[in-house]
Amino acid sequence: MASSLSPDTVRTTLNYFVPPQDGSKPYTDINGPLPVPGQDPDPKHRNWKAVSVDLDIHNLRGHIKIPSVDELAQKIDNNPGLDEVSLDTSGFQFLHHKSTLSANDFNDEDKIQQDYYDETIELVKKATGANRAIIFDHTIRRGKPSLTATDPKNRTPVSIVHVDQTPASAERRVRRHAPPELVPELLSKRYQIINVWRPIENPALDYPLALCDYRTVNPDRDLVPSTLKYPDGKDGETYNVREGENHKWVYVRGMQTDEVMLIKCYDTIRDGKTAIFTPHSAFKDPSTPKDTPLRQSIEVRVLVFYP
Repeated sequence: MASSLSPDTVRTTLNYFVPPQDGSKPYTDINGPLPVPGQDPDPKHRNWKAVSVDLDIHNLRGHIKIPSVDELAQKIDNNPGLDEVSLDTSGFQFLHHKSTLSANDFNDEDKIQQDYYDETIELVKKATGANRAIIFDHTIRRGKPSLTATDPKNRTPVSIVHVDQTPASAERRVRRHAPPELVPELLSKRYQIINVWRPIENPALDYPLALCDYRTVNPDRDLVPSTLKYPDGKDGETYNVREGENHKWVYVRGMQTDEVMLIKCYDTIRDGKTAIFTPHSAFKDPSTPKDTPLRQSIEVRVLVFYP
C-alpha cells in the first residue's frame, strides 16, 4: 500500500510490463482496459501481464528551477548542485508557460486545434531551437465516472510504464504527417517527437505523471516493442518497459495550469549521451489530499525537426 515518506519523496507503486510467456510480440488494444497487475490478460485487448512494483518517486518541486520558455531559450540552468534536468540529459523539461486558452476553451476542439496548436508549436520551437514543428494529435484526459474505462471519450490517466514511440513508429509518423516532398530531407536530419503535457482546469494532484530519468535506463534490456492496435485497423508501435534495477523516478507535485512538461518520446541522435526517450506513467500519489478533483490534462504530440 502507498504511504508517504517525506514531502520530497513518496513511496508508491508503478506497474511494469511482463513479456508474453510464449515469446510472441506484445500487442495492446488502445481502447482496452488498463491491465490489472498479476491478472491474466484478455486476448481481445492484450497478450501480456503487468506487475506492481513498490518504489520511491522523488518530488522535484523546490529542488529545480522551472524556467520560462524565454529563460530556457537563453540557456538558464537549473539550480546548481543538482543534476541537470533537460530534454537532452534526463529526457524531460518543466517550464512555466501560461496558455491563452481558458479552462473552458479546452472543451472546444476548434480552439484546441487552431489556437492551442499554434501556441504549442511556438513553445516547442523556442524551447528546443528547432526550425519546424508539426502536431499530429492530442489527447484530453478527464476521468468521467459516468463512462466506462473502455469508452474513447473517457481517456483516463495511463498507470502503466511505457514509452510512446519506437524508431519504426516515429519514422511512420514523419511519412504520414510531413509534406511528402519534404520527407526524404526531414528523415535525413535530426528529428524528435515531444509530448507537451499540461494540467487544465485544476492542479494535477490526482494521478500525476512520473518520469524515469533516461540516464538510469538500460534500453537494450528494459524496452520491448509492442504493437498498438487502433479501431481503424491501423497498427502503431510503442515500447513496453520492464522493471529496471537502476530506474530513478521523479515528478513535480501539483503541477499548475501555467506549467507544462516536455516529454521526449523519440530522438534520432545516437551519441551515447543524449536522451532518446522517457519512460513515464501516471501513479497514485499518497500525499494527494482527500477529495482532490480528478486530474484533467491535455497532451499534444509534436514532430520536431532541426536544420
